[in-house]
Amino acid sequence: MSNQRKLIRGGTVITVDRAIGDLQTGDVLIEDGVITAVAPSIEASGDVEVIDATGHIVLPGFIDTHRHTWQAPVRNIGSDWSLFHYLAGIHTGLSKHYRPEDTYAGNLLGTAEALDAGVTTLLDWSHNLATPDHADGAIAGLRDSGARTVFAHGGGAAGWSPVPGNTTPHPADDVRRVRDQYFSSQDGLSTMAIAIRGPQFTTEEVALHDWAIARELDLRVTVHVGDGELGKTRPIEWMKANGLLDDRTTYVHCNTLGDDELAMIAASGGTASIASIVEMQMGHGWPATGRLLDAGVRPSFSVDVCSAVGTDMFSQMRTTLVTQHAIDNAALEASGGTLSGGEQLKISSRDVLEFATIEGARACGLDGVTGSITPGKQADVLLLKADGLGMFPLNNPVAAVVYNAHPGLVDTILVAGRVVKRGGQMVDFDLDRAKTLVNATRDHLLAKAADDTGISDCNFDGTWIPRVHTHA
Repeated sequence: MSNQRKLIRGGTVITVDRAIGDLQTGDVLIEDGVITAVAPSIEASGDVEVIDATGHIVLPGFIDTHRHTWQAPVRNIGSDWSLFHYLAGIHTGLSKHYRPEDTYAGNLLGTAEALDAGVTTLLDWSHNLATPDHADGAIAGLRDSGARTVFAHGGGAAGWSPVPGNTTPHPADDVRRVRDQYFSSQDGLSTMAIAIRGPQFTTEEVALHDWAIARELDLRVTVHVGDGELGKTRPIEWMKANGLLDDRTTYVHCNTLGDDELAMIAASGGTASIASIVEMQMGHGWPATGRLLDAGVRPSFSVDVCSAVGTDMFSQMRTTLVTQHAIDNAALEASGGTLSGGEQLKISSRDVLEFATIEGARACGLDGVTGSITPGKQADVLLLKADGLGMFPLNNPVAAVVYNAHPGLVDTILVAGRVVKRGGQMVDFDLDRAKTLVNATRDHLLAKAADDTGISDCNFDGTWIPRVHTHA
């Protein structure tokens, strides 16, 4: 049934394709998993499944360009931690107790919850791969979720401590194995990238070694830069001097990079991924949204640390938008001005919706595949309920998605034309099995953490604050 012709009929269509625009009422035709037509009205004869979108907003699926999905079983354990609490509590704490089956359970839960909330494409920044079996478990969890995924091989937790100046090289042999075994073709529903620590977290020699793997295997790179104090070490300047900047790299965070470093990213054609909620919660710095735009970079969005914050894209869009408005308003006030003169706001609801869709596709190298409702692209499509309290009347559908919508309104989801959620319920996903696996993982990890810290299980209620690493 996944290749059956489908006609999404009678919805308010937000295509995120500037050449097509939005349709107050429109239809979307899908054949063999590909969007073939978008129009106010489409007559499709023959065998076609009609999906009634009356009272719904139809839009492209969201894209998360940076999520540490393996942490889903320890949801909210780091909600009151800073960045260095997180590095200590997760990377040199809980991470070492993960078994391959725990990595599988985390990626299955984490990707499925993202999909259920409308994230049809997820880049899994997988940086707890202690063994090849852990990598195999991570990939299996992604594939069993039903989502479109990018597996970004991030090495093991040993590569993250102590920081900065780690001397552990990225496990090149396992990257080659994974590429050959699972991703010899990059045309499937799952593709591969490499998640590199970069000069903030390693020695220069290790950073050069890690980039050489990416170049050897022709893999897109995603790298953390501009994270709090560590980001003030001029990592982009160093990367430019070493010929590492290019248009196949996504720079994650960027909070404390210099304006000139953002210009270097723009000049190279690189993309950016911001995680506003985590960045403000953990102390990375103010989100770089406006500064990136000033430099000529339109960013994408990421949830980042699902062990700390909520994981839906609606929250990311809303938080980023209002935070940038506040930053702009404060700067205007500090310069002696006000908004009373009718000044235009720097970013809009449509901007952040684009960040959550088409810009995410560009950051994953998939903008020819997904990210907009465009004929010729794969049918990764959401239907949001829009006829209930809090959504109607649809005076501004884009703003309704950004400011009013939430995961509970995600009614129907298609990935490559296959219906994975219908009527608010996931299709062909064994939730009971996922719960059983994840509960076993959670219990195992917290028991091990109790042994490490001397804190009994009953105290894992938000009161555990790890001791941070000391660093220069």
